[in-house]
Amino acid sequence: MEPKDTSIIRQNKNIILIAFGVGLILLVPLLAMQFTDEVVWSPFDFAFAGALLFSIGLAYELITRKASKIAYRAAVGVALVTALLLAWINGAVGIIGSEDNPANLMYLGVLAVIIIGTLVAQLRPQGMARVLFTTALAQASVTVIALITERSANMIQLVMLNAYFVALWVGSALLFRRASDT
Repeated sequence: MEPKDTSIIRQNKNIILIAFGVGLILLVPLLAMQFTDEVVWSPFDFAFAGALLFSIGLAYELITRKASKIAYRAAVGVALVTALLLAWINGAVGIIGSEDNPANLMYLGVLAVIIIGTLVAQLRPQGMARVLFTTALAQASVTVIALITERSANMIQLVMLNAYFVALWVGSALLFRRASDT
């Protein structure tokens, strides 16, 4: 009798757990819709949120599958969650004014920096540290451009939210740097 390859079983189990977790997360807005009129999601909203959450979970699983360093795994997690939050907040309510403000499209550039940079760095810790520092700089640049070009009553909120994202990008970069040192 041949032994089973437990790594394949474990990998599939993790993907099933990710899908189950996404389903549980999507229950929150579904239940909220039953109790309040303030939460209104269309079937597209559920599909988009499910696809986004599942793809982030799957990306984490695939990228960190063979990573043994905790700092590397944490760096990947922080970077992916930050990208998720940036896409989600910007798409749902917008960061610069409302979600309809075309200035919010600048955040696609921030996400492009991390995607292209990741491809160039090939997920190596030293390269990823540089990519994440560059992503933080791109995020800060969007903030400066918005402060110069947009006249909004919520400038303090804009600066604070973007500073939060910059801090997350830098935190991930520092974790990648730590992973490359050990």
